[in-house]
Amino acid sequence: MKSPYVMRPAELSDFDALRSMAVESGPGFTSLPVDEDILRKRLLKSVDSFAGRLEQPELGKYLMMLENVDTGEVAGCSAVKCGVGINSPFFNYRIITLAQASQEADRRFDMDALILTNEFVGCTEVGTLFLRPQHRGAGGLGRLLAQSRYMLISSRPEWFGEKIIAELRGVVSHDGETPFWECLGRQFFRMSFPEADYLSATTDNQFILDLMPKYPIYVDLLPNEAREVIGRCHSDGVPAFKLLEWEGFEFERVVDIFDGGPIMQVSRDMIRTSRDSRIMELEVGEASGATGIAARTDLENYRACLIEGAVMGDKRFMTTQETLDKLKLKRGDKARIWLRS
Repeated sequence: MKSPYVMRPAELSDFDALRSMAVESGPGFTSLPVDEDILRKRLLKSVDSFAGRLEQPELGKYLMMLENVDTGEVAGCSAVKCGVGINSPFFNYRIITLAQASQEADRRFDMDALILTNEFVGCTEVGTLFLRPQHRGAGGLGRLLAQSRYMLISSRPEWFGEKIIAELRGVVSHDGETPFWECLGRQFFRMSFPEADYLSATTDNQFILDLMPKYPIYVDLLPNEAREVIGRCHSDGVPAFKLLEWEGFEFERVVDIFDGGPIMQVSRDMIRTSRDSRIMELEVGEASGATGIAARTDLENYRACLIEGAVMGDKRFMTTQETLDKLKLKRGDKARIWLRS
């Protein structure tokens, strides 16, 4: 299994590629807004986070690029935000169930309602996972984009929240229309979905607190087209959803306030990639039989790539010199290894 791809920290020189991916990702991809100032700020924040220049590491934001080292082309990206909801609120809807009963009418039934919450303060968010269309035929890249985030978290777990969340894009059309927003959000905000989504990505979200309904919203009062998409992800996000479930993430009835997409969550210590990976010493040689992902253990110089090789005893892994070169490691260095079972 020879793969020329490597995950590495984003650099300021990646701006053009990041801007292109923001355009390619389409409407509703909030973490990649088509706004050059915002994208530059996110690159700067990530560079400072990896360099250890933040006074509060728990507020770091780590953006990684998937690079084809043979061509230098950026093929995708993914990111980790250490603590959400601290500097600005992170609003969502929680779906609650209300019991309705009347002895006189001989009726007993449950009704779901949406309530505005800000319950993920201090949690770590994984997101910004995007693989450019021309690279989607290469095997294992979706997993590399996703799992490298958890291996990064494992390198300095104390900097990240005890709960990890992932926000999946909801049902949004190519022209930026979403049934959930049209039937609910627009009534309170008096603006289009792209306008609200842009404000959410570029402000401190005070506008949400100002304009969102303050009382529970009964789901049964919404039109069918809105009810049907609550908790559903965009068709492009189905592979990511399945990977999240494989990692141990669960949908616990919290959804995005704009498109109704699901918010998945898991305890940091229960993430499958983290639990199943281990630190091993690297040896160089021609070997096969085991495939997976290798990642550096030092966050400041973080890199990750697909690997093939063989386990030697309990603590050593033999792989190619090419793999070590992609990780910028040498024989005898240690790396975090996750292997397919």
